[in-house]
Amino acid sequence: MKTRQAWVHVVGMCSVLMAGGALAEDAPAHATPTPATTAPAPAALTAATHPVDVARIDRAIEARVAGGQFMGSVLIARDGKTLLSKGYGKASLADNLPNTPATKFRLGSVTKQFTAASILLLEEQGKLKLEDPIKKYMPDAPAAWDSITFFYLLTHTAGIPNFTSFPEYPSTESVAQTPTQVVARFRDKPLNFPPGSSWEYSNSGYVLLGYLIEKISGQTYAQFVHDNLFAPLGMKDSGYDSSTEKIERHAVGYAPGPGGPVVASYIDMTIPFSAGALYSTTQDMLRWEQALFGGKVLKPSSFAKMTTPFKNNYAMGLGVMTAPNGSRVISHNGGIEGFNTNVTYVTPEKLSIIVLANLNGPAADELSADIRKVANGEPVVLSNERKVTPIPADALNRFVGTYRVETGQSYVITRVDDHLRASGGPQPIELYPQSATEFFAKGSDVQVAFEGDAQRSVTGGTLTMRGQKIPLTHVSAADAQQQAEALAKKIREQTPTPGSDAAVRRTLEDLAAGKPDYEKLGAALGAAVKQQLPVMQPTIQRLGAIKTIEFKGVGPAGGDIYNVAFENGKLEVRIILDADGKVVGEGVRPLP
Repeated sequence: MKTRQAWVHVVGMCSVLMAGGALAEDAPAHATPTPATTAPAPAALTAATHPVDVARIDRAIEARVAGGQFMGSVLIARDGKTLLSKGYGKASLADNLPNTPATKFRLGSVTKQFTAASILLLEEQGKLKLEDPIKKYMPDAPAAWDSITFFYLLTHTAGIPNFTSFPEYPSTESVAQTPTQVVARFRDKPLNFPPGSSWEYSNSGYVLLGYLIEKISGQTYAQFVHDNLFAPLGMKDSGYDSSTEKIERHAVGYAPGPGGPVVASYIDMTIPFSAGALYSTTQDMLRWEQALFGGKVLKPSSFAKMTTPFKNNYAMGLGVMTAPNGSRVISHNGGIEGFNTNVTYVTPEKLSIIVLANLNGPAADELSADIRKVANGEPVVLSNERKVTPIPADALNRFVGTYRVETGQSYVITRVDDHLRASGGPQPIELYPQSATEFFAKGSDVQVAFEGDAQRSVTGGTLTMRGQKIPLTHVSAADAQQQAEALAKKIREQTPTPGSDAAVRRTLEDLAAGKPDYEKLGAALGAAVKQQLPVMQPTIQRLGAIKTIEFKGVGPAGGDIYNVAFENGKLEVRIILDADGKVVGEGVRPLP
């Protein structure tokens, strides 16, 4: 299950800090909630203040469908009234079956709120207390878990390492296992930090909660959730997903491919378990939202616990933030092979936004954010609302040339009839004029704003891609040729950039200490490091001291590749330095 927001948890082999070049592909992950940044704001607006422009939202969704970015179902409701409930694209491309409001989708980490509610129900039944150490119900728990409570597991503050980040995870997610076997993957690992002292997203913690639900209730997790949540609320189209049994009206999960969507890779649903294995429909999720926030699931005291943030704006299975207009936004997103989801509730407007997608990518999160802004009257220009403003060919020709980003990667801009084309990333990007200096890609959130001097010479600009702003510098044809030759020579000779080994050591030690030297980082990389530091610091810390740094070669983009051995593990590190010795690109991935 995946996410692309500030709380980054990526399943698979690579945790990426690269900035300023082509964006890395997301890997399926149990996703984290949409980030919650709290800021002072005026009093919240009432639900009647802003009529929801449903037609505008529908056009924005259809544009993403036409652009190959979204397939799924969307539901919007406010104050008990459904405003939009519609399927988009195909539930099955092979069978030409359309998505509908009754199509069933894997929820990914939206599952976590059902797990949290289940624990709170068990507390209401007198079968546990959130303050109880879990060892009370799991006598064979390792000694390191002695001070871990249900509260710490629910709020991602227990310190248990995230098993979906282990190097061996990709090779094991297709193998069916019992809850006991899944827990065994992480039960003997050292904690990443003392319980309650820090925050780190952990699917392990929520798998452990499901394991404990089964031990305490005497039911399977699937049966407990069905009997205590789904059945009482009339959620007849929700349940525990299966990798082998046929589920009627269940969408096929897809991932982007070079020629269009391809069926996503296989994951056995016993692996995500209580951290991400449930399925539902937009209609059932509305029933859940209305019941949970309408006081029909939990007692007021339990509901307050579930929706009160502890650390990192995370409560229990839910993220909580304050929108610019003062509204309280309570949400969680999810991602699993072939599916991305976002379920959001906004108070006091009683606004439900449910986006369930069966095509991996950021569209579910982006659509949810856009819908909320439109519904709450916040200023927003949707991607489909950018209009082409024709400009003369000679004006377009001004922008033709080579543009370099901090990492040294180049984008070559050419003119194609009435628009520009940027080559240099995984695929060419067609850029259409929005104004005399601003361009956009149709059907995606990619924009370029060019800059120039008084003589109208283009000096550079800014590329905005997936919310990341990447500075561009216009270089001469001679410089571009020289750079290309230097890169080819470096790759051919496989020689490291002088000082890159020392830069690897310095940046890793700074990350472990939680004190990056931003003066020695490029601007784009520095912004990425600031965003990801809460996740990266404990990851590097638990590896211990650096023992050896071994140069392995030069990558195709010119980055130096090193294998770094620590006291407690190994990393592959790719690093790019600019001419001044600043680190402008860095990526790490665990090694076995």
